[in-house]
Amino acid sequence: MSDNQHTQRVKLRANLEVLAHFLDYLKVEKGLASLTISAYGTDLAQYATFLEKRNRTLLNATRPDVGAFLQELFANSVDGRSVGRKLSALRHLYKHLLLDKHIDRDPTLNIDSPRQWKILPKSLARDEMETVLRAPRAVSNRKEAEAIALRDRAMLEVFYAGALRVSEIIGVKLEDLKLEQGFLLVRGKGDKERIVPLGKSAQQTLEEYLKSGRPLIAGDGLSASRELFLARGAHPLTRQRVWQVVRAASEATGRHASPHMLRHSCATHMVENGADLRTVQTILGHADISTTQVYTHVALDRLKTVYQKHHPRAKAR
Repeated sequence: MSDNQHTQRVKLRANLEVLAHFLDYLKVEKGLASLTISAYGTDLAQYATFLEKRNRTLLNATRPDVGAFLQELFANSVDGRSVGRKLSALRHLYKHLLLDKHIDRDPTLNIDSPRQWKILPKSLARDEMETVLRAPRAVSNRKEAEAIALRDRAMLEVFYAGALRVSEIIGVKLEDLKLEQGFLLVRGKGDKERIVPLGKSAQQTLEEYLKSGRPLIAGDGLSASRELFLARGAHPLTRQRVWQVVRAASEATGRHASPHMLRHSCATHMVENGADLRTVQTILGHADISTTQVYTHVALDRLKTVYQKHHPRAKAR
């Protein structure tokens, strides 16, 4: 057995002992029902498994470990009520361990309740975004294949330029595009309309798509089709097809991006470059600026990273 395997077994055994003692305490001293004890056991075992991946045990876990565990639950779409229940189980465990002097510090202290958490949206780095935008290539020498690649590049540029949702991008009509003026009319949630700007790169790619791509894709249905982005035979694009395009384009980055990640990437990169929240709110189409304020956390993380890397007094001497 390797040293690493031995260490992992020691940590596993330590966690199992802590859990067994705590569950006995809930049964004997607290008199809790068996179903309640079973729920505690399930939640705490999940947390212990998470800690083992971070080379931690229940006895030496820190506040950042608890925070990372809750963040992972949210990232995996666990609902707030379930996260709250798991956090409550952790609080009870560490209160018990603290009173029994097994630990000298409670890692759940001052952890916000789940309803106060705002999950940072996932986004691509700027170099990853550039890779995605360049990714679509014709799969054959046929003109139609090149037309499809042009459409996909134009669609990705619009996603990133205007922070659009999937429903918005498949609903964009030709008359909504004001190419010479450099903006697009978008119909968002609740049929609310907003105007989003298009940068030079998006404008140039759209111009090429409208000239050489869209007519070939539409074929005989060109005159009757109103949608900006079309499938073969002038049919509207489906949500599934848009997801496939984004997923395929992101493969080169080693990540599985979603259309919503492109939307978040636009907002994140704007905030990182100094854009004010009101402007970002307008582009995203958020009714309430508090929804947009989550991106300030992204900007602060970026600020701290740059500061730690470049300030001569940022690190301990």
